[in-house]
Amino acid sequence: MSDVSPTGPMLAADGTPLKKKLAQALFLSRVRAFGLVAPLLLFILASFIVPIMTLLWQGVHNNTYEKYMPQSTAVLAEWDAVSAPTEEMYAALVADLVTARETRDIGKVATRVNREKSGTRSLFTSSARSAAKMETPFREALIDKDEDWADIEVWQAMKIASLSLTPAFYAAAVDYTYNADGSFEPAEENRQIYVFLFLKTFAVSLAVTVCCFLLGYPVAYLLSTLPMRTSNLLMILVLLPFWTSLLVRTTAWIAMLQSQGVLNDIFVTIGLTSDDQRFSLIYNMTGTIIAMTHILLPFMILPLYSVMRGISPSYVRAAKSLGATNWTAFWRVYFPATIPGIGAGALLVFILSIGYYITPALVGGQDGQLISNFIADHMQKTLNWSLAAALGGLLLASVLILYWIYDKIVGIDNMKLG
Repeated sequence: MSDVSPTGPMLAADGTPLKKKLAQALFLSRVRAFGLVAPLLLFILASFIVPIMTLLWQGVHNNTYEKYMPQSTAVLAEWDAVSAPTEEMYAALVADLVTARETRDIGKVATRVNREKSGTRSLFTSSARSAAKMETPFREALIDKDEDWADIEVWQAMKIASLSLTPAFYAAAVDYTYNADGSFEPAEENRQIYVFLFLKTFAVSLAVTVCCFLLGYPVAYLLSTLPMRTSNLLMILVLLPFWTSLLVRTTAWIAMLQSQGVLNDIFVTIGLTSDDQRFSLIYNMTGTIIAMTHILLPFMILPLYSVMRGISPSYVRAAKSLGATNWTAFWRVYFPATIPGIGAGALLVFILSIGYYITPALVGGQDGQLISNFIADHMQKTLNWSLAAALGGLLLASVLILYWIYDKIVGIDNMKLG
C-alpha cells in the first residue's frame, strides 16, 4: 500500500518516496545482473582484451636500449643524427658498455641495435669486452677497436633503437625503413617481403573461401532438402573433422598429395598423367589451398545448412506456379534467401584462413608460407616480438577494415548462423 499526499510525492508503505524506492530496486537489479556476467567479462578481459592490447602496445614500444644503456640514450636524444658523434657521446657509450657487460645484458642491447642495422651485434659484444680497459679519448679508443664506430649509420641505428616509443616496427611491417631523422623510406628491394605476404595471405584466404562456397553450397542444399533423419546421419560426416586433430588431418593430406601419393596414383591410373610426370600438389600454393579448403569446409556448410533449413519449400513452388523456370526460381527466390548463411560462412572461413599457419607450414612448404607463418617465426625463432606484434596489429586492422566493408555492403544484421 502507498499513500498519496495532496502536496507531496507518492510514498511507499515504509514512508520512502516511491521514486527513490523504484531507483533502489533498479540499482539492485543491475548489480545482480552485473554479478552474473562479471565472470564472463573477466574471462574475456583476461584472455582476449588484455593480450590484444599488450600485442598492439609491444608493436610500438621497446625500451631494451633505453633500459640497459641509459647514459648513451640521454646524449642520443639531443643528437641531430646528422653531425659527427661527439666525444661526450663516445664516453657515454663506453660507460654503458662497461655496465651492460657487467650485468650480462650486452647481448640484448646488441640484438636490439642489430635489428636496425645488420652486422652491429658483433660490434657491440666485442667492444663491450674491451670497454673497461679503454681510456680517454674514448672516440679514438673505440675506433681503434673497430673502425665501424666511425660510421654515422651505426649511431643513427643506435638513436632509433634508443627510442622506447617508435614506429620503426610498423614501418618494417609495411616494407619501409624508419630513419633517425624521423623520415620514412622504402626498404631495400630484396627486403620488401611483408606487403607481398599480406596480399598473398588475402588472396589465398579468398581462394579458400570461394572453394568452400562452391563445395559447401550443394552439400548444404542436399542436407536441407533430405528428411531430418537422413540429414542428421549425413551431418555426422560434416562434423567428423571436428573430432579429428588438425595435425592429423594436415598430415593425412601430405600422404595424399605427395608425388607418390594417393591422388597422383589415381591420376596415373586413369591416364590423366604419366608416371614420370606426376603433378606437384604439395609444398606449394596448390597443396595449401586444397588442405585448408578441406579443413575449413564445415565452417561454410553449417551456417548455410542452418539458414537453408528455415526456407520454406513453398516459396520455390509458388515461383514455379507463376511461370518461373527451375533456374529462375532458384536464382530469384531461393538463392537470395540463403545470402545470410553465405555471409556468415564466408566471413568465418575468410577470417580463419587469414590466421592459419600450421597447415601452410606443413603442406605449403616455402612457397605456401603466409603472413601468420612469419609472425610465428618472429615469435619463436628470431625473438623479434615487436615486429611480430606490428605484423599482428596490421593483420588485426585489416580484418576489422574488411569487417567494416562487409557491414557497409552486406550488413552484419543480415548475417545469420541459424
